Amino acid sequence: MDLCIAPLFFSGKIVAESRIEKDSLGEVKVPSGALYGAQTQRAIENFRVSGIRFPRVFIRSLGMIKGLAADVNAELGLLDADLAHAISLASEEVAGGKWDDHFPLDIFQTGSGTSTNMNANEVIANRASLILGGNAGSRTVHPNDHVNMGQSSNDVIPTAIHLSAYLQVTELLLPSLAHLKSTLQRRAEELKEIVKTGRTHLMDAMPISMGQELGGWAYQVEQCIERINETCFSRLSRLAVGGTAVGTGINAHPEFGQRVALKIAEATGLPFIETGNHFAAQSSMDNALELSGQLKTAASALTKIANDMRLMNSGPLAGFAEISLPALQPGSSIMPGKINPVICESVIMACAQVTGNDTALTIGNSRGEFELNIMLPLIAHSLLQSVTLLGNSSRLLADKAVAGFSVNREKIEEVIGRNPVLITALTGVIGYDKAARIAKRAYAEGRSIKEVAAEMTDLTGEELGRLLDPGSMTGETGP
Repeated sequence: MDLCIAPLFFSGKIVAESRIEKDSLGEVKVPSGALYGAQTQRAIENFRVSGIRFPRVFIRSLGMIKGLAADVNAELGLLDADLAHAISLASEEVAGGKWDDHFPLDIFQTGSGTSTNMNANEVIANRASLILGGNAGSRTVHPNDHVNMGQSSNDVIPTAIHLSAYLQVTELLLPSLAHLKSTLQRRAEELKEIVKTGRTHLMDAMPISMGQELGGWAYQVEQCIERINETCFSRLSRLAVGGTAVGTGINAHPEFGQRVALKIAEATGLPFIETGNHFAAQSSMDNALELSGQLKTAASALTKIANDMRLMNSGPLAGFAEISLPALQPGSSIMPGKINPVICESVIMACAQVTGNDTALTIGNSRGEFELNIMLPLIAHSLLQSVTLLGNSSRLLADKAVAGFSVNREKIEEVIGRNPVLITALTGVIGYDKAARIAKRAYAEGRSIKEVAAEMTDLTGEELGRLLDPGSMTGETGP
């Protein structure tokens, strides 16, 4: 659809039927079947930028915040019980995804996310009005006075960023990373007896077991999990709710933020609390950026693992050809029979996007000017996309690459037996200079180290066989 036209939208379609809703600027035509209202419609018309919407987990979080806020306001005697119950029911529907089509707004909108906060307020207010027997647009339930009671976009959107990121990390990313780690550990155990040529600078180096190599990858993933758990969650769990417009909590009950945070913790089973400083929580997104930094580290680790596998798979004739990744699809539109490491490439691209998102988050966080950060929607999108990309990519790499690759043993054994660097094992016996002469001659003549060493040293064949056994060079420590 051309973003430069289309006066009225509903579920991505131009519609003719409309109703009139009002906001502080006047009357607005809204599609008759839409649950959103005037402010959302204005934002639809104002922000035709990318077509990128807030993800499901963010809308889920907004619904949860609105419903629990209504419960707290009712408990404090500030909101009529029937209104609060209707808001709670409507909010549960929003959190559950029933009205996702009614959240059409572009990520690139007002920097506070006010348009999306009002989108949620209007959808919930109109749905609650219908639950109470009124009509959409009737304001039986008011989007500002009732649904947004005790709140501001300036504390709701930062709260939703923390909540949605925590949920997505807990429900998607950490289980996926744990699955990748266990898959790598399983394959490392299966392949621990296979000794291959190690490489430094992409050049032949001392032998290493394949179990040790995969075990190193598994440890990288384990450290990524630890960093996310230990570094970020103690701060990501602190919510801005209760600070309202500028952090002072104006128009909110003094207990509102603490009570809503407690209800969110009870609803999710996660350790959410009210922030210790609302001014910092609303003017900066330091904690979101901290999480993004750990996601960037994880992306770097996954890139290394995926690229190592891609190189080990290279060939089948002119590359390393140590492993064969599963053949998932034809690799060329012109070269029959070609198979490419498509999963590794997909993961590497996703990780590049995560790295780019971290740059966007860094710039976004720096725009916390006085009492408000004005790049909150961008921060939400970038952070949640990174979590999702890493979660999906980790499972993809585990299931479609790590779990199913086969080892080309003959190729590995052929290469390692001719590796001149094996002479390193003799340096303690014959000295570095003589060992270097043997390695140079073996390489120049295309002969094995053992064969040349037998001619240039007094070591017996039995001694050379023992000293030059690649398996003995990997050390006693397992993967």
